[in-house]
Amino acid sequence: MTAENIYPIFDTLLQTEDKEERLKQRAYVIWMVGLSGSGKSTLARALENTLHEQGFLTQLLDGDNLRVGINNNLGFSEEDRKENIRRAAETAKLFAKCGVVTICSMISPTEEIRCMAREIVGDRYFEVFVSCSVEECERRDVKGLYAKARAGEIKNFTGIDSPFEEPQTADLVVSTDKEPLEESHRKLVEAVLEKIKYEVE
Repeated sequence: MTAENIYPIFDTLLQTEDKEERLKQRAYVIWMVGLSGSGKSTLARALENTLHEQGFLTQLLDGDNLRVGINNNLGFSEEDRKENIRRAAETAKLFAKCGVVTICSMISPTEEIRCMAREIVGDRYFEVFVSCSVEECERRDVKGLYAKARAGEIKNFTGIDSPFEEPQTADLVVSTDKEPLEESHRKLVEAVLEKIKYEVE
């Protein structure tokens, strides 16, 4: 539902390119998707630290952190999951418009949801699929979430009683159950640097 009597002003605003020139970096939204326990958050934090060390301005948006903040009124129904991603994508888009390299760690379980995020963010969207089997995610689960889901204590848990559709159009795939985390990190940093390094055209 679109609000009435709202008149966005765009023509007098500084453009993303103006902010990028000041920061000497290209703004991108790095959208990291995968099952709980796949290594998304670990890789997202490592990526942010590496980019920070190299002088880039970054912002990390983690799904759990968003759910205790701007998304704390949402549950895990299909409708709420979609709204969760919509808000995250709109927030990431605002950071990117300021020239900031924005890293999002979100399960993003369906192709429909991921397409929505890509559409909202636009051509600065870079999707990373952190691939890992449910069995391995379950083995790593220090929070005991998978055990609770299997016991029926958590409903609509992705990978157990709620589906996860593997991305078919991800810009990068890293397999944390088939390669050392350091190798996944190396591949991720290499791919992201190709996008965000600033070159005068």
